[in-house]
Amino acid sequence: MKPFRCAVCGNTVFFQNCLCLKCGVQLGFLPDRLTLSALCPTETAGRFAAVDVSHRQYLCCENGLRHQICNWMTPVERDDPLCVACRMTERIPDLSVPGNLERWRKLESAKRRCLYTLLRLGLSWDSSSGKTPLRFRFLADTTEEGQVMTGHDWGVVTINTAEADDDERERRRINLREPHRTLIGHVRHELGHFYWDRLISGSPELQRFRAMFGDESADYSSALQTYYNFGPAADWTSRTVTAYASAHPWEDWAETWAHYLHLFDAMETAAAYGLKVSPINSPHEIAPQAPSLDMEFDAMWQNWHPFALALNSINRGMGLPDLYPFVVPPPAVEKLRFVHEIIRRARAAVPVNEPCLATA
Repeated sequence: MKPFRCAVCGNTVFFQNCLCLKCGVQLGFLPDRLTLSALCPTETAGRFAAVDVSHRQYLCCENGLRHQICNWMTPVERDDPLCVACRMTERIPDLSVPGNLERWRKLESAKRRCLYTLLRLGLSWDSSSGKTPLRFRFLADTTEEGQVMTGHDWGVVTINTAEADDDERERRRINLREPHRTLIGHVRHELGHFYWDRLISGSPELQRFRAMFGDESADYSSALQTYYNFGPAADWTSRTVTAYASAHPWEDWAETWAHYLHLFDAMETAAAYGLKVSPINSPHEIAPQAPSLDMEFDAMWQNWHPFALALNSINRGMGLPDLYPFVVPPPAVEKLRFVHEIIRRARAAVPVNEPCLATA
């Protein structure tokens, strides 16, 4: 995620900010322009003019006004109380329960960061062409709900709100022997399942998918039960990006998809800050380039790898776990390349004048 600049005073501001801490101007994220803009109140109550886009008028998201959990804006023409991101959330936790507002805030924050990346990639998530739209449910274990399973089902991403508690998420990470478990990681993984249905299932790419990831028609429930009872496949380190990816071809795809989004976001951040690394035994500095679908995958991967090694070394010096705790074998690199190609083709198929934002 790149940083932004306040259009009023030039101060560095960030994706989640709703106020510039230097000049005090109100800020709002404009998903239709992918920018964090300074806002000026207009003569019409509730309307704001975006300084960064020729004073186009916007409305604040109701979840920002009522609960202070969202800084996304909606064009006044839409006349909708919720922004495009918040409209996608079908269910939220019971806010009368202590702690649930903060859990909801964390979940929505992770979701919006992931949606930003989808917008950068030009991936649609709406119901156009009769496709199942993307929706979210953030639910807690209750007597009424029972045990909530984090997962994806026909366009609905469900995340158990317990994952928003750092101690509980860490407990699960350790128990499941995962090197990396985050809210953003959960959302990116479940988005992988959503886009498998949208981009791979029933498409000409299905046979290539099967040749690379395996036959997804293998019994899914049985495969997961085997994974949790007996652990990952013995050869997972030689062919998948994570242990869990070895459970079933669908999980291999979802883990690879999430990994691609990790790389895309991290490289954009590194490039925006102008970070450079000097790999050992190399006479040349490497400056990660801002990723784009115009880049060949090899360029993206070669830019990322030495940068990840440097970040891991910094974390180790601070006594922290590796920021990038993965060793990616060559077959998994080829799977990442496949994801890159699938996204590139999906973006090329979107007409230039067709918006990628959800309309329903």
